[in-house]
Amino acid sequence: MAFKERASNSSGGFVPFIIHTTLRLFQFVLALTVLGLYGVDLNNARKEHKYVDSKWAYAEAVGALAAVTSLVYMVPIFKSYMVFAWDAVLFLLWLVVFGIFGKMYIREHAEGDSGVRRMKNAVWVDLVNMLLWLISAVYGAVLFFKFRGNRSLHTGRANV
Repeated sequence: MAFKERASNSSGGFVPFIIHTTLRLFQFVLALTVLGLYGVDLNNARKEHKYVDSKWAYAEAVGALAAVTSLVYMVPIFKSYMVFAWDAVLFLLWLVVFGIFGKMYIREHAEGDSGVRRMKNAVWVDLVNMLLWLISAVYGAVLFFKFRGNRSLHTGRANV
């Protein structure tokens, strides 16, 4: 089966597949960006033999969950709208990350401090991540409730 046909069968058409894959690709790239931005501080703390701040560890955990999830959801045979609730959970996790670091860094003045400037940029990446996961959760919920009354895949006899 050709890739275009497989993609069309898995997500309702080729154009929605492209939109879905692009959204998941952005989620993956931005999750990796967050892992890098917060990982710098964690690595610096490790080098100085300081404790790992739980806020940074939480941001890294959410970034890792988002990266793995977006990679799994990019597979064209996987109907990610069936698990839209996980997208909603990731939206809430990103909301918490944005709230924690937004409170710490949005009003902070960098004044030449590259670490503060980096963290101010990380806050906005957190916001974009949060919005992307909200979009995917809402879109998945719409698709889930739209296609919920369809027939089964193999025989077409049972209502799903």
